[in-house]
Amino acid sequence: MSDFGLGGLKARHGIDRKALGRGIGSGCGKTSSYGHKGGKARSGRGKVKWFEGGQMPIYRRLPKRGFVSRQDKSCIGCVNLVDLQKLCDANVLSANQEVNLDVLKSVNIVRKGVCTVRLLAKGELKTPLNITVGYASDAASRAVEAAGGKVQIA
Repeated sequence: MSDFGLGGLKARHGIDRKALGRGIGSGCGKTSSYGHKGGKARSGRGKVKWFEGGQMPIYRRLPKRGFVSRQDKSCIGCVNLVDLQKLCDANVLSANQEVNLDVLKSVNIVRKGVCTVRLLAKGELKTPLNITVGYASDAASRAVEAAGGKVQIA
């Protein structure tokens, strides 16, 4: 029965926290417990998660080594001879068929964002194919020609 009286009332969810900066009587008035001046008292006062308290950061202490190419290699797809032979065995590709970027995209050998293809010599090719690619290793070219096909660099 006491739940219906004033003593049974509860505060709304989240209202029991102390509000910051709502006058001197709140206990957190004036500077709202942020102190005086300085970066920690300003608005937007967050710091980046790699901040190390002002010491020389790790990314500046470590030596810079190596080389990063500016050429975008994410648009080059690699295709091995074993992948082409699997397609021939599954009757997706036939003998003396023209194999180019569009064909390889249609059979999901390379991704949609690929703009050129590199032919590599992993595996063995037994079916003669006419392959048009952007790049081809010497061993891959010799293997395709040994199977009776042709490699054209476009």
